[in-house]
Amino acid sequence: MIKNAAVLVVGAGPAGLVLANLLQEAGISTVVLERGSREHVQTRARAGFLGAHSAKVLTEHGLGAGMLHNGQSHGTCAFRYGDSQFELDYSTLGRSEVHTVYPQQNLVTDLIAAYLERGGDLRFGATVTGIGTASATVRYQDSTGTGEVSGRFIAGCDGSNGVTRTALPAGLVTRCGRDHGIAWLAVLAEAPQSMSAVTYAVHRNGFAGHMARSPHVTRYYLQVPANDDPAGWQDDRIWSELALRMRADTFGQLKEGRITERRIVRLRSDVVDPMQHERLFLAGDAASLISPSAAKGANLAILQAEVLARAFTDALVRDDESALNAYSRTCLPRIWRAQEFSHWMINLLHGPSGTGQEADFHRALHRTRLDNLRDCRAQQDLFAEHYVGI
Repeated sequence: MIKNAAVLVVGAGPAGLVLANLLQEAGISTVVLERGSREHVQTRARAGFLGAHSAKVLTEHGLGAGMLHNGQSHGTCAFRYGDSQFELDYSTLGRSEVHTVYPQQNLVTDLIAAYLERGGDLRFGATVTGIGTASATVRYQDSTGTGEVSGRFIAGCDGSNGVTRTALPAGLVTRCGRDHGIAWLAVLAEAPQSMSAVTYAVHRNGFAGHMARSPHVTRYYLQVPANDDPAGWQDDRIWSELALRMRADTFGQLKEGRITERRIVRLRSDVVDPMQHERLFLAGDAASLISPSAAKGANLAILQAEVLARAFTDALVRDDESALNAYSRTCLPRIWRAQEFSHWMINLLHGPSGTGQEADFHRALHRTRLDNLRDCRAQQDLFAEHYVGI
């Protein structure tokens, strides 16, 4: 079976679905190929922090009804270290912007429904077996057999381990990256939030984090050895370690509940430069993987989808490919600014380990870094601007 469409989108995550919806809205035909099942992509729990620009893009294009109705506005974060805690009301700092907390699986569900309502063609369970970057063709297999779609352009939105990234010729692109040597146990609990703000705790045992996802679900993180088995972290052990690192005896007990998810997340970052070759353009994690330390992944994906949708529209409606040719140059500086802030957050949240004079020296520097964020308005404004925006 051969089908034609103007833009072929590989991957039904935030990048691919926002892009496909914006193109459908502009009257540009698309086909979306997704390896997973619909149930899988609509239930896969991921980050849920949307910055002001992401919320604006979704709202302006009729994609934000669920977010506006069920999302929660967050403008404060807190840091615990030593025996102290301080809060930053970043809604009054920097650009005075806030986050909207809306679980990514809910956003993906909304985007799929909107795309199909707009007449979009979405194939679940489709494994891509070949990509023609010069001819803009994608071969795939699904439950009906082998198929091929062709068009003017391909958008690779299938993640850092997807096939579209590997279609870029190795000799023509640069991949730079870093494994930060840090891993988190990501925990999802059926429990209301224990604190009014997103809370980051720095402890000698390692980092711990608290992020509300909904009135009845809370995301927690615990820094653990990278080779840890999530199954070894039973509920009682998780709650005990969270209480210790978050100093529940000082700041108040945690509201516990059933643990519904536990998985190891390695903090890794990488960037592909350029993000395009011939008729193929990458977006989202396929173009740049970023650590979850600053919740930038989905926001970068939406930003790149917006830029790419405008460029595709210029090329297909006005026969002007100048924006497409400049796609990498437009996005990469913003990606690197997000990467730099994410790297800064990693260093802020993870204190040095070990003993001895050198470890004590770095531990004192680390505490001073937190003290400066607590006391210096200029640092607070800079933090707020980078924390919410890109």
